[in-house]
Amino acid sequence: MFTGIIEETGTLYEMKKGAVSAQVKIRCRKVLEGTKIGDSIAVNGICLTVTSLAKDGFTADVMAETMRRSSLSELKVPGLVNLERAMAANGRFGGHILSGHIDGTGQITGILQEENAVWYTIATEEQLLRYIVKKGSVALDGISLTVAKVTEKNFQVSVIPHTRQETALSQKRPGSIVNIECDVIGKYVEKLLPGGSGSSPRSRLTESFLREHGFC
Repeated sequence: MFTGIIEETGTLYEMKKGAVSAQVKIRCRKVLEGTKIGDSIAVNGICLTVTSLAKDGFTADVMAETMRRSSLSELKVPGLVNLERAMAANGRFGGHILSGHIDGTGQITGILQEENAVWYTIATEEQLLRYIVKKGSVALDGISLTVAKVTEKNFQVSVIPHTRQETALSQKRPGSIVNIECDVIGKYVEKLLPGGSGSSPRSRLTESFLREHGFC
C-alpha cells in the first residue's frame, strides 16, 4: 500500500522495451534505504517490484498490462519520475489509500497560475470520471491530491508550490499524459451496491421486499 506522499524524484535512465513489456532502470537515493530485492516501489504511481539493486538505483520489470494502462511507455529517457516506497506498518499516513494499480491515464489540458497555487485541468474518459468527486482524493502520477472541480469531461486540482517543486509535476506541460488512480473505496462501494458493477442480478433489495418489511 502507498499513500501518495512522494519521497523523491528519480531519473529513468534506461528502458528496454520488448514486444509488449519492458524493463526500466531508475537512478535514485532515498528510496533505496532499507530496500531489498522483491520490495515494491511506486514509480509515477505504478507499483513495481525491485528485481535488482545498485548503489545508485534499481531495476524493475514492467508487464504488458501495466504498459497498456499507464503512461510509462510514453516517458522520455532520461526523465524524472515520482518515487515512493510501500508504506511501513508503523509509518505515518499522510495522503490517502493507494494500491499502485493504475486505473487509466488522463491528459493535462490546462495549467493556470493563481498566486501561490497552480491549477491543473485533466481530461479523461467517463469511466474514470465517475469515481472522481469534488473534494475527494485522486492520485496523479502517484501524487495524492484533492479534487477541486469536476465536469463531464475533465477535473481540476490545485497544487501548492512545494508539491510542484518536489515532484515530477513541475516537468508537465499541456498535452502531457499522467497516470490516474481513483479512490479505491468508491470502486468497492459501487460493486457491493445492488445494480453496481459486479453485483449479483439476484439482489433481494426489491420493491416487494421493501413492502413486505414495512418500508413502503
